[in-house]
Amino acid sequence: MSVVFRYLAKEILLASLLVLAGLLALFLVFDFIRELGEVGRPGYTLLRIVVLVSLSLPSHAYVVLPLALLIGTLLALSRLSLQSELAVMRASGLSLARLAALVAMLGGGMAVVLFAFGEFVLPWSENMGKKLRMQATSSVVAQEFRSGFWVKDERSFVNIQTVTPETVLRGVRIYEFDERARLLRISQAEEARFTAQGKWLLSKIQRTTFSATGTRVDTHAELEWRSVLTPDLLSALKVKPADMSLANLSAYIDHLRENKQKSTQYELALWFKLVRPFALIVLMLVAVPFAIMSARSGGVGARIVIGIVFGVGFHFLGQLSGHVALLNNWSPSLTTLAPPVIILVCVLLALTIIDHPRARLGA
Repeated sequence: MSVVFRYLAKEILLASLLVLAGLLALFLVFDFIRELGEVGRPGYTLLRIVVLVSLSLPSHAYVVLPLALLIGTLLALSRLSLQSELAVMRASGLSLARLAALVAMLGGGMAVVLFAFGEFVLPWSENMGKKLRMQATSSVVAQEFRSGFWVKDERSFVNIQTVTPETVLRGVRIYEFDERARLLRISQAEEARFTAQGKWLLSKIQRTTFSATGTRVDTHAELEWRSVLTPDLLSALKVKPADMSLANLSAYIDHLRENKQKSTQYELALWFKLVRPFALIVLMLVAVPFAIMSARSGGVGARIVIGIVFGVGFHFLGQLSGHVALLNNWSPSLTTLAPPVIILVCVLLALTIIDHPRARLGA
């Protein structure tokens, strides 16, 4: 059976690689066209854009690999069915359950690759892309720690606890130094919003000023703050939960819980990363009943299109379930596990029906 497995693996992987290459080529073109609008800005050379677009490929590959494997498995098994190779294999003793097991074994290997890719390659590429984009747009240097974002703004250092999706800054601390690196003042603001005039509006500020004569503490309801930081730059600095490693996600979730802050978004990202390899195996198994049915009832192209739509729908279902879970505060583990488990049960039922003696006679 190892010969059959190697043959199936070769056919499926070759078809999947071709599909993956085609999908990534589309992403490359779209990303390159989008980045071309930045040509002419200081630091934005054509070579830098090519590097930035290349560094975005791992993120795209991580997202579309399960879909590419679904389409590749559909194409490979459908071709084997059309050429009667699957019929010969089954006549030689390859049961439908064994075929599904071989596909699941191959999916397990690809799931390990996907997991390692998401843990090591993706965070590195996103971090490198972020640094290059920052170097191209500003001289600001920043890094995200457990205490939030730290940003160098000329002779000031800024600590930002949270950047919301609307680019509202919360928990802002500004440490201002003079030319001799002596601390002049510390400003703490609960919130900062970017105004139409290109400045930040700080609210509920406590400012501590240090001088030779002593220390003075003032409070202000609102103050304007001029900074090289912009919402666009902050969006480049902020690491998306989906691009963080499991270790960083786990540490950040613990940090949020310790500070009595909501961590559902990061818990969802953690569970999505854990469940994604399992979902990849399920998607590859989806191809088996589609391929077998296409061989029996004709209309291979239509079956493949249905399978592709199914895979795309599964991806968007996962995204939708995540948003619904955030709105309703559902359990992240159940929200992420439910779709692939339900689909796996449906696939197993479909395989059982197809392999039923009456179904085989009817074929």
